[in-house]
Amino acid sequence: MAEKHLIALDLDGTLLKNDKTISKKTKEVIQKAREHGHIVMIATGRPFRSSEMYYREMNLDTPIVNFNGAFVHHPKDPNWGIYHSPLEVNTAKDIVEACSSFQFHNIIAEVIDDVYIHYHDEKLLDIFSLGNPNITTGDIRNFLKASPTSMLIHTDEEHVKTIRDHLSAVHAEVIDHRSWAAPFHVIEIVKTGLNKAVGLKRAADYFQIPSERIIAFGDEDNDLEMLDYAGFGVAMGNAIDLVKTTANESTLTNEEDGVGIYLNELLNLKVF
Repeated sequence: MAEKHLIALDLDGTLLKNDKTISKKTKEVIQKAREHGHIVMIATGRPFRSSEMYYREMNLDTPIVNFNGAFVHHPKDPNWGIYHSPLEVNTAKDIVEACSSFQFHNIIAEVIDDVYIHYHDEKLLDIFSLGNPNITTGDIRNFLKASPTSMLIHTDEEHVKTIRDHLSAVHAEVIDHRSWAAPFHVIEIVKTGLNKAVGLKRAADYFQIPSERIIAFGDEDNDLEMLDYAGFGVAMGNAIDLVKTTANESTLTNEEDGVGIYLNELLNLKVF
């Protein structure tokens, strides 16, 4: 397969093993793919500060999609552009207000590298301190001044649907929301119309790669649009059922070098 392809990698549950590392085998395949002229990029729900270490580990020189498409930039080329599409700050505060009527553990709002945590929580502070952001703890309605890139509502599994139903009923025109599965049941909120495919298309247009030569890997519902957009939408073996039915290809799990094995075979890299 000599034609240049654009390879888009989700991080958690996809490129990363459960211990949050990239396997040696998969890393070798990615390096070989790049040597063959293929373009590799990251598309993640994470902010840049907690995905930068993987970007550097693979020595990438491509744009990166963060916050599920709400923030897209090129870490090594400031002239490429910075595309930031936050929620309206008043919408964010309305969501916090509405949550007071529901059962939830916490709410987090992120403005690029400024993190606002509604209730003090040592475990969350530890998780969100990666990359040394500016963290503010306290009622988000009082402290949040800028439009947030993303919001997270941490709740119990039985309350996810109720809160999401409310979000759809009241804010459908201005936000999109997803849910994470175990171990944390989290509802993730971004501005309406944003997803990984939006960021991936921006990069694909820049590199002049048609969708039929895009290979995208994912495992969760925030990967659905990206997998649908890519000519090769690949579901990980550990992906949720909806991802497996949306994707047109599948591979092994993130613990079994699913990304590396698929690319090695498809691109005929002969790494192993």
